[in-house]
Amino acid sequence: MDSYQPIFDAVRSRISGGDVGQAIENVLRESFGMAHHVMQGVANEYASAAIEQQRPSAIFRPVLSIDGNQWCALYGDDLQNGVAGFGDNPDKAMRDFDAQWLKPLAAQGDKP
Repeated sequence: MDSYQPIFDAVRSRISGGDVGQAIENVLRESFGMAHHVMQGVANEYASAAIEQQRPSAIFRPVLSIDGNQWCALYGDDLQNGVAGFGDNPDKAMRDFDAQWLKPLAAQGDKP
């Protein structure tokens, strides 16, 4: 409690003669500006997370395994009847799986 009065006096001397209302308005304006910036960042992160959750690999959860020297993300019983993606790490395998999932089946006449 002994330090309260000197601190109060120091603060009062800094704002004496000034427009306290303007000072408060400036602080609030800066605070809202920072809050807006933070909220924009949160909104961007939320949008990114929502997009990631819509990926085929997130929805269908293929099984990850090692196949030779690469990772394999497989949805289905085997490579002939399922969808598979391959990559040097699990992320690349899942991203390749997403790309393979989105490819249309070849027409019967197009197969060799």
